[in-house]
Amino acid sequence: HVQLVESGGGSVQAGGSLRLSCAASGYTYSAYCMAWFRQAPGKAREGVATINSDGSTVYADSVKDRYTISKDNAKNNLYLQMNSLKPEDTAMYYCAAQPSWGQCPLDVKPGYWGQGTQVTVS
Repeated sequence: HVQLVESGGGSVQAGGSLRLSCAASGYTYSAYCMAWFRQAPGKAREGVATINSDGSTVYADSVKDRYTISKDNAKNNLYLQMNSLKPEDTAMYYCAAQPSWGQCPLDVKPGYWGQGTQVTVS
């Protein structure tokens, strides 16, 4: 089955940058919608950015122009470059995947999740 392992979280001052990585393995389908979600304490989990098999991306308004989602198909890795971080970006960030050939909206319901990596901005 699909396994997703995130890394790259940590603590950073406001205005700083972090790059999250997600190592994926066990793919059994030929196309996936890949996504980053986040959940802050006391808040619902929200979609941050998605990328589909064609490389099309979607971003939440709150992170547009600051975050960049990308993937390396050869390595089965997913990335999230986060710049100009704000305290409100503090959350647990999750990598997620859902078999799909089509669009990859922010409200996608992934079937596979990583364990999460904490991002704290002060």
